[in-house]
Amino acid sequence: MKNYMKIFNNICMALLLSLAMSTQAAETLTPVGGKVPAPDFALQDTTGKLHRLSDYRGKPVIVNFWTTWCPPCREELPSMNRAWLQLEQEDIAMLAINMGEDEDTIFVFSADYPTDFPILMDQAGEVIEQWPVKGLPTTYVIAPDGTIAYRAIGSRAWDDKGLLDKVRALK
Repeated sequence: MKNYMKIFNNICMALLLSLAMSTQAAETLTPVGGKVPAPDFALQDTTGKLHRLSDYRGKPVIVNFWTTWCPPCREELPSMNRAWLQLEQEDIAMLAINMGEDEDTIFVFSADYPTDFPILMDQAGEVIEQWPVKGLPTTYVIAPDGTIAYRAIGSRAWDDKGLLDKVRALK
């Protein structure tokens, strides 16, 4: 029960922060200095395939934390999918980690917000606790060496050329 209360509290805090930050989000990425290693994870996607962040070492990876009930997340996902359609042939990975929801909830949601990139499920909230997520959506861009290069708190237009060029420059 204690773990569920912690997840519930995290969800409530994330919702409040995401609502506050979504109105302030600029179309920028904040550099993360100091060669901070990205915490590794092993999560299944909605088809049952296991994804480890370490499996993507050697290429830039966009890691997005989101939920279906988050309005800024819903706003952002279509642009992420458009960005993915540009990046998938460029050896750049994109992973969206859903926080605390099950496969059925995500499946129903995806009817209105289809995605072509992997949606991973962090149902117990263990992975999100390892990352410095302050609100939803929060997105990290991981450099090929496995360190966090950029952070974006709040929604972004991920198909924006300037944003994508920063990700491409990491290759």
